[in-house]
Amino acid sequence: MSSSLTEILLPHRPTDVPSPAAVTEGDHHSLFVVLDAVPDPLDPRGRRYPLVSILSVAVCAVLAGACTFAAITDWVRDQDRSVWGRLGFTDRVPAATTVWRLLIRIDAEVLSAVLARWLRSRATPVKVAGRRWRLVIAVDGKVERGARLADGRQVHLLSAYDTSTGVVLAQVQIAAKSNEIPAFTPLLQRVAAQLGSLKDVLVVADALHAQTGHAELLAAAGGHLMVAVKGNQPTLFAQLKALPWAQIPVGDQTRETGHGRKETRTVKAVTIQTPDGLGFPHAQQAVRITRTRTIKGRTTRETAYMTVSLPAEQAQPADLGTWARSEWHIENRLHYIRDVTLREDAHQARTGNGPAVFATLRNTSIGYHRTNVQPTSPKPPDALTTAHTTSSTP
Repeated sequence: MSSSLTEILLPHRPTDVPSPAAVTEGDHHSLFVVLDAVPDPLDPRGRRYPLVSILSVAVCAVLAGACTFAAITDWVRDQDRSVWGRLGFTDRVPAATTVWRLLIRIDAEVLSAVLARWLRSRATPVKVAGRRWRLVIAVDGKVERGARLADGRQVHLLSAYDTSTGVVLAQVQIAAKSNEIPAFTPLLQRVAAQLGSLKDVLVVADALHAQTGHAELLAAAGGHLMVAVKGNQPTLFAQLKALPWAQIPVGDQTRETGHGRKETRTVKAVTIQTPDGLGFPHAQQAVRITRTRTIKGRTTRETAYMTVSLPAEQAQPADLGTWARSEWHIENRLHYIRDVTLREDAHQARTGNGPAVFATLRNTSIGYHRTNVQPTSPKPPDALTTAHTTSSTP
């Protein structure tokens, strides 16, 4: 197994070596090939370094733990000349200002789509478990606390996270003086472009997205919505709370013990698709999840209400409990790692598309390492001609 992250860059070759006669199917998934789809924002006159080389350096450096634009430059300067050649450079590498000036002008949403396609192409296909298994996409927003734009606003990004592979399928930046609600539609449009369709996909989201427009959008696309309901929808919340939960039997109950904590999760669900059902479009079931936690002898109880657009025969209480927990994956397995491991909130990016571009690079790093954890197919004999070569974590 190679220890160099640059193995994933092939089939790029030094400029003085002729290109191979044909590109293999595996080569079509290489990072250099997919990054060639990113438009170059710079004037071609005076261009000194290939765009794909600088973007590949950025990806590899963040994979290796770089947390700032300066660290990206430090990473490539620390490589030897043979690595420079494989990255597309000759006798020199770009200065820190060159890397920074380019990355802050890259279209962050295009870069996110391109890198998501690359990660999905190299990920091991998920094995479908059970007839009710379905693809679950968690949607949530995150504020870049250290990043501020010229007008003083903090950068707010909305992401769609594939809970089965750990890959961020799409990411959009929320417009000024707006919130996550209007950004939901363009985000789902990008997810549909990535997957080919939203048919049978389940989107899980927090209470902010308990919006009739979101439910209508997914229903029209053949998808489904599972969303928490809180006080921001007082009428719907009151309807859910007033259901005769005491008369509804427990559908599923799980108990977990660990880290000094005992937790019991009880799921109840009831069909509500009746003439007098809830005033929320396409809602098929109402769900109540009660979480009882005991930590150091102190017991707390929390009740959450949700709606889902799947009927009971396609979504049993055990499924609903699992899917509800999937909504937290984007917090625990993505946002937390970006903050703690990759120090996102400490990064004071303030110019152009820099904050969104760097968030995309962090998403790619996390998704890349998660796909490496999954079982992979046997490595072909010649690792230098395949894009599926894995590399050890630096």
